[in-house]
Amino acid sequence: MNSAITTPFTISDLGFALRRGATSSVQLVRAALHRIEDRNPAVNAFVLVDAVGALAAAEQADADLAAGRDRGPLHGIPVAVKDLIDIAGLPTTCGSASSFGTTRATEDAEIVSRLRRAGAVIVGKTTLHEFAYGATGARSVHGPSRNPADVERMSGGSSGGSAAAVAAGMVPLALGTDTAGSVRVPAALCGVVGFKPAFGALPVSGIYPLAPTLDHVGLFTATSYDALLASRALNGGSPEHTPSTALPACGGPVAWTPPENIAPTDPRVAQIAYDSLTRSGANPYTVSGLLGDAGDLFRTFSTLQGHEAFAVHAAHLCGEESLIDPEVLSRLRTGQSVSAEQYAEADRARRDFRDLVLRLLDQHPVLALPTVPVIAPQIDQRTVQVGSTTIETRAALLSLTSPWNMAGVPTLSVPVGHVDGLPVGVQLITSTDNEERLFGIAAGIESRSAAVPD
Repeated sequence: MNSAITTPFTISDLGFALRRGATSSVQLVRAALHRIEDRNPAVNAFVLVDAVGALAAAEQADADLAAGRDRGPLHGIPVAVKDLIDIAGLPTTCGSASSFGTTRATEDAEIVSRLRRAGAVIVGKTTLHEFAYGATGARSVHGPSRNPADVERMSGGSSGGSAAAVAAGMVPLALGTDTAGSVRVPAALCGVVGFKPAFGALPVSGIYPLAPTLDHVGLFTATSYDALLASRALNGGSPEHTPSTALPACGGPVAWTPPENIAPTDPRVAQIAYDSLTRSGANPYTVSGLLGDAGDLFRTFSTLQGHEAFAVHAAHLCGEESLIDPEVLSRLRTGQSVSAEQYAEADRARRDFRDLVLRLLDQHPVLALPTVPVIAPQIDQRTVQVGSTTIETRAALLSLTSPWNMAGVPTLSVPVGHVDGLPVGVQLITSTDNEERLFGIAAGIESRSAAVPD
């Protein structure tokens, strides 16, 4: 295990300490900046640190709290933001050497404005796979983000820097985006919580898109309770601070979806994920054949994403090709071959799939399966071996997460243990009106996982 990994402070713990006067936002931010200076060289989570801006915001947060203006659970809390999200006065590079980053954003993305209104303190911007177009986190002009559990392993992507920042204890909250699993994949590989809310639940204005009909804003935290707190704060919920660190656990039943029906899965990963449900009292019951043909699902997703990504980045393929990572460039060019008719057909298949998922969630309110079917591969590893099957790494990493972007439903990845010393996550899926139960099940999983040695 790499020394960069640590047990992070939680939003709820820090908020409680702030409100009883045991610390201040300035102290929290100074401590975060120190941890970033100490740990970032190993994991490359941050591409930019705004110490001056963060300390000024922390001073204001302390002044507000002293004057009785409590903005809620994120008040005074250090936060990191993925570097495709605009922050006024700072560059947005999207992990690229192309024309991104040559200018500074003139205004905040809406989600950044919400962070500020909630009293959060933004300390910097995190590494991402170039253009957010990759699941490994290994292709960026800033270098790969690395897994704090083992810096020779992938963090996952595309929001790998945000996951690594939380896993390494630099900040208790980081923002990412999720188009095919770009929050949940690195959360699972790095051993933190990753929450993808429902499509449109958090605003994407001021965020450079990848595939606009699939893009979601997501959150990385140390616990599911923190994810719930942050999600509520950013959704315009009540600013009341909730000092308790406990989220009432609720049991199942939970519909276990055998991952091998979707993609080849390391049986050790599947077993740990399943056992986490049984230990928690979620009473899993197995339901097979829920999602139809897995190959058709991934082809549909790839058609949608490829067509939209090419449309977004077409301008960068006219004169800036040499500045784009060759793997990312190749994927963008592949999207150019998707015809309008093929896209329309995939869109119809996506609507049918979404309807299917919503019907399934009426019958089975919470679905569960591993977040990722394998443990974190080595950086630059192009294929993974599962039993006798060799799979392209990107396809393996996204195989269990991408369907839920097409469905647009809330999805939560919770760390549940380790295989060969590397983190494993379980993925919980529900409907928009059932998030409380989702977080309750996650709390039960966390309470039991913490009591079981790896």
